[in-house]
Amino acid sequence: MNEKKPWLKYYGNVPESIDYPEVTMYEAVMNTVKKSPDAIAYDFLGYASTYARFGADIDRCADALAASGLKKGDRITIAMPTSPQGIICFYAANKLGAVACMIHPLSTPGEIEFYLNASRSACALTLDAFYRKFAEVRHRTTLNTLILARIPDYLSPLKGIGFYLAKGRKIPRVPPDPAVKWWRDLMQGSYPAAPKSTMHTDEMAVILFSGGTTGVPKGIMLSNRNFISEGMQVSAWGNLSSNDAMLAILPIFHGFGLGVCINAVFMGGAKSILVPQFTPEVVAKLIKSKRPNVVVGVPTLFDALSRSSLFRKTDLRCLRATFCGADTLPRTVKERFEDTVRRRGGNVQLLEGYGLTEAVTAIMATPLSEYREGSVGVPFPDMLAKIVTVGTTEEAPVGEEGEICIHGPAVMLGYLDHPEETANTLKLHPDGKIWLHTGDIGSMDKDGFFYFKLRLKRMIKSSGMNVYPAQVEDVFYKHPDVRDACVIGVPDESQVQRIKAFVVLKDPAKMSAEKENELIEYCRKHLIKWSCPREIEFRKSLPITLIGKVAYKVLEEEEIEKLKAAGKYSGEK
Repeated sequence: MNEKKPWLKYYGNVPESIDYPEVTMYEAVMNTVKKSPDAIAYDFLGYASTYARFGADIDRCADALAASGLKKGDRITIAMPTSPQGIICFYAANKLGAVACMIHPLSTPGEIEFYLNASRSACALTLDAFYRKFAEVRHRTTLNTLILARIPDYLSPLKGIGFYLAKGRKIPRVPPDPAVKWWRDLMQGSYPAAPKSTMHTDEMAVILFSGGTTGVPKGIMLSNRNFISEGMQVSAWGNLSSNDAMLAILPIFHGFGLGVCINAVFMGGAKSILVPQFTPEVVAKLIKSKRPNVVVGVPTLFDALSRSSLFRKTDLRCLRATFCGADTLPRTVKERFEDTVRRRGGNVQLLEGYGLTEAVTAIMATPLSEYREGSVGVPFPDMLAKIVTVGTTEEAPVGEEGEICIHGPAVMLGYLDHPEETANTLKLHPDGKIWLHTGDIGSMDKDGFFYFKLRLKRMIKSSGMNVYPAQVEDVFYKHPDVRDACVIGVPDESQVQRIKAFVVLKDPAKMSAEKENELIEYCRKHLIKWSCPREIEFRKSLPITLIGKVAYKVLEEEEIEKLKAAGKYSGEK
């Protein structure tokens, strides 16, 4: 088998395989509670909970949910920031055998209606600030119970007053509503003890939503085994223990935040420092006061930290490991962050990883002891990865580009109510295994290190040639005047797609036709002709997705709308 896993020799102390317990996520967390009852499970704005307290809160919440009618097989939508209520409810629902559907708390009423109906949720948990959005659409959904939490539920009285003065008093009062139950009341009530469900480790436990190829969000069905295996793999990779603390900056509606910053931390018995709202200043303050030793995030997060004056003044000797994923990491961002850490007494490399929600999140990362330029690392224990020729199930030769495929215990059950998309994504290969076709283009070297290029659907076809936006963007990032860049393909009659770049300059005063020509010439010196943009549009900022990636689809849609308005859009890309 080792000839199919050339990466094993770079594992160091990481085990080649892990024995995953045949349990639910609730049972897995309770195993940690038993092992480390006095260790701190999470810290939320100064409120620290031991694992023993965390376990008791999960059980109390499960009792309250059961008394409210939630049972095995039901769906509960959780629309919360990274907070105690969100994670307590997540594991409590799992104890009852219910399925947790995680969505962004800032979702629009229309999106909430879509998610509630797609998941057929009878119950939802959100903040009081978002009551009206749920109330507006409730009559068109299956929702009958709405649990409302408040940010001050887990704040000290003094901080609670501070929150009220800063934000709380602006939140509209919730009117009398028989469907509403308040978190604090539920957690203080008295209920019969809810028995643990008979849920199997391979049953669906979580639904996360992803855009997918159609642009309409698809529910990704994930099992207990998916979350437990991915969490234990991450924990083993990072050697997490009660001595470690990770910043949970990424949101819990996303696999990266929920799978790595929350579940993996609890699998290892470490501490999760919950960050309900990201700003560089908030994170810098938390690093200064809480001294986490592990930080994971997306490129925009590390870029923002490097630019934060407070972060640049913080003692960073506490950092042991930093990992970046979810988007291509520009070399300049990596170097700037590492240089900032070094200047403040630390010594870490910003290492890349790779994953996707269809496998919970991260399933490979760069070993702490073996950095390779441009690599997203090697697969975690028990995960297999390979490159296949696009459109086939045939493995591509070493070094050649193709589609990244993965196999292992973290791979999803499928897409909710989308059997055709499931069949197009989970495919039986000649080796008898079911492989997840990621839709990502990459390559693998002889040692088993993988290199991510781009999303297959993001590849631009210009004059019959393949253009890789990440490659063009990387050239822009090397120019001293460029802060951010995004490259898209714009529909074009003669070229199919023409290359257009959106650029944010470090000094907005330099925006001009001359600067546009200068940057185009710069690209021509570093790129083959067909990869060079024909046009550059300067922006003060680029749109970003909910998790912090550059939202290139928004820019594509803007360009199509312009073409439609001019009567130049045929409807084909």
